[in-house]
Amino acid sequence: MSPEEVARLIRAGLPGAQVEVRSDDQTHFAARVVAREFANLRSLARHQLVYRALGERVGREIHALSIEALTPEEFRGT
Repeated sequence: MSPEEVARLIRAGLPGAQVEVRSDDQTHFAARVVAREFANLRSLARHQLVYRALGERVGREIHALSIEALTPEEFRGT
């Protein structure tokens, strides 16, 4: 999978999210996801929302995924 495909899947699962995905080898990915849905959620719950958007691709086409999950306020530093 390409980083663009991973980002598209995350955006489909979290409409309105700002998503940036990087990968050096097309199997290990790093994603920064900024979404209102993360408000009042702990880190684990935020990651679960992202994993849910990717479905069974995690562990298959996506061997590893590092996630930075932020609310818009956290991203702006407020």
